[in-house]
Amino acid sequence: MASLKDVEKVADDLTSLVDELRKELQNSPNFDKLVQLADQISERADEAAGTFSTVNEALMSRIKEIQDSGSSSSRSSSGSARAKARA
Repeated sequence: MASLKDVEKVADDLTSLVDELRKELQNSPNFDKLVQLADQISERADEAAGTFSTVNEALMSRIKEIQDSGSSSSRSSSGSARAKARA
């Protein structure tokens, strides 16, 4: 699974590509080069989005496990308390 460090690397790559895009726009622009840079930027942004999505899914899954575990033990504890109270 990708990590946030991987996204940091992607962000660095994006910064470089955007800088390159700006330079190309400021000089006499080559539209083939602009299309290539835009495609690379899009690919890197998609990588970052995929990583964020994967990390979010893992975190949400873990939170749900913890919540389900907590509600199971809380139901179990309240059931035990009721049983003791009846006794």
